[in-house]
Amino acid sequence: MSLLLIVILVLAIVFDYINGFHDAANSIATVVSTKVLTPFQAVVWAALFNFVAFFIFKDHGVANTIAKTVKEEFITLPVILSGLIAAISWNLLTWWYGIPSSSSHTLIGGFAGAAIAHAGFHAVNSEPIIKTVCFIVLAPLMGMIMAFIISLWFIYSFRRGALPKIISLIVIVVTSILISQAMVTDPTKLKGHMGNPFLDVILDTKNFKWMLIWFILTAMSIFTMFLGSLNAARSTLYLKRFQLVSSAAFSIGHGGNDAQKVMGIITVALISAGNIHSFSEMPVWVPLACYSAIALGTMSGGWKIIKTMGTRITKVTPFEGVAAETAGAITLFLTENLKIPVSTTHTITGSIIGVGATKRLSAVRWGVTINLLWAWILTIPVSGLLAAGVYYIVSLCL
Repeated sequence: MSLLLIVILVLAIVFDYINGFHDAANSIATVVSTKVLTPFQAVVWAALFNFVAFFIFKDHGVANTIAKTVKEEFITLPVILSGLIAAISWNLLTWWYGIPSSSSHTLIGGFAGAAIAHAGFHAVNSEPIIKTVCFIVLAPLMGMIMAFIISLWFIYSFRRGALPKIISLIVIVVTSILISQAMVTDPTKLKGHMGNPFLDVILDTKNFKWMLIWFILTAMSIFTMFLGSLNAARSTLYLKRFQLVSSAAFSIGHGGNDAQKVMGIITVALISAGNIHSFSEMPVWVPLACYSAIALGTMSGGWKIIKTMGTRITKVTPFEGVAAETAGAITLFLTENLKIPVSTTHTITGSIIGVGATKRLSAVRWGVTINLLWAWILTIPVSGLLAAGVYYIVSLCL
């Protein structure tokens, strides 16, 4: 193993660690701002479920998409090194100023920018870049719409009467039908687990993710059936307990989405160095190291960004925290199934805006939101330019 490859592997793990504390606010901002958990309890909770994602996300679809950002024949170790240095630099800069930018887009922009400096624009695969750019808008929009709907659902469930309960029952039935249609039941397409057909269907990686979505929506539906019979104090108490579930689900989605991006970079580095020959040969230590690094990073916190996410966009109550985290988690599970790398930062920000908008549009601090939007737009091009500059320096030194 060459010294350059070792440096790249170390920097990749460092980036994943920085990603963890940079994006810690995504998982814990709402649960801290609603005082469901203390900051220390929240980071431990989020870190635990960041690592749990290692046992759930086994197909590595997002990692494969990241690996295909640059055409294989133009991937070199200096290109990967330059992209990582640029991504780490932008992540640290935005963290210092408390800006919740996307670590995912930083990495993609850096990787693409270094490749363009190396061989020109034809070195980049346009398809994954276009998908990623589209979901800069679509991911927060999905989170915002879902959070808006879930918030209205909660608000309506506080009313007494049979209709809110009927709506919740309809949600359970419709969700069960849709999830059962999405699950893979063909034995030829399943990876055997227990030698039992029923357990094989349930424990299949793709099916298990659909089951998580079904569990979240079903649990929420059952929960909303009883909101109308509770007074304000008891409903707040139960909402705080349910927020533990929603924040755990979002942390699983965060770990599964963000750790995979670094897995993709490490795998292409191993391929470029000749240690392995294809993406399917990814060693087990790669996902294990990436999930461990992002979990440790999350435990380190990221308090500046937590302030922005948890208080400056809109004031968040427990039921709004549940709505935002649930909407964010479902968005991340859906996009991971589509193998599209999205920003957990953008997703949860859109979700928080969605719950704020149910009160009134003025409840959202749009000045803060517009500043965040500028950071989102600039992340990929700025990371790309930084990486191009770093590549020219690296090419002179090597």
